[in-house]
Amino acid sequence: MNALNAFFNTLFDWVLLPLEKIGPRTALVVVSGVFGVLALAIFKFISFQKGIASVKDRIKGHMIEIRIFQDDLAVVASAVGKVLFRNVQYLALNFGPFIPLAVPFLFVSAQLVTRYAYEPARVVAADAQLLPGQGTMLEVRLAEGHEREIAELEIVLPPGVKALSPLVRNEYEGRAFQEIVANVAGEHVLEFRLANGARETKTFLAGRVEGAAPRAMQPRRVTTSEWWNLGAPEDCATLWPAEPAFDGASSFRSIAFRYPDSDLGWLPGGEGGVLLVFVVASMVFGIAALKPLGVTI
Repeated sequence: MNALNAFFNTLFDWVLLPLEKIGPRTALVVVSGVFGVLALAIFKFISFQKGIASVKDRIKGHMIEIRIFQDDLAVVASAVGKVLFRNVQYLALNFGPFIPLAVPFLFVSAQLVTRYAYEPARVVAADAQLLPGQGTMLEVRLAEGHEREIAELEIVLPPGVKALSPLVRNEYEGRAFQEIVANVAGEHVLEFRLANGARETKTFLAGRVEGAAPRAMQPRRVTTSEWWNLGAPEDCATLWPAEPAFDGASSFRSIAFRYPDSDLGWLPGGEGGVLLVFVVASMVFGIAALKPLGVTI
């Protein structure tokens, strides 16, 4: 999984480099639109185009039949049944090819979310008096079978990051929480240690460093053993490509906090906003390319 994510990271670094000089909003919309056109082109070759066209024609024919013989209840009832059956066929012919397209959709959406959905955590003065909840809540969760080891967890904060609360542990669930805040802008590496010798890190970005290029960031780092999990999609390694996932044998399951939502101006920011733009832009560009590509859906 890490190798695959690294491949897509490199690919998107190359693709987005010229677009981001225009602006992140342009890059997000253009990449989403291009994906929609490419997905449509792939759909044309993996779907049964003649079958889709035939079913659509049959549905139209049955609708005309209902219109012409509207006074004959038997004919109308039969035609309605045929329309419903043909609609099921139509949905099956269209839905089937979209299943393999879900794989590239997942990787592309993960790249866009980690690049455009978040802002770095805010930076506050070292002598600022903050109330509980004004910092960033850090959550550590250990893997199944390692829950009790949370009692020995040690979090090492780098210079420029300080704790606002004591480390609170839940041995039954294998979770720990601590509120932190950054006093210096930049990329900070938090270290997590267990008594069994396990060591993991998590990158924490704060503020904007003048002259530094924007980079992908993610609020969660998870294990490769959770590459896909319908029950807990937030723990899917495929969704978090900006940092390598933990080894499958790691004592850690996830280390997470929340970055502020991005400000994309007239476009919605945050995870939901970026995904919405991705879906809408890909659909709009795809619809515009239907006739030029000669695709039947």
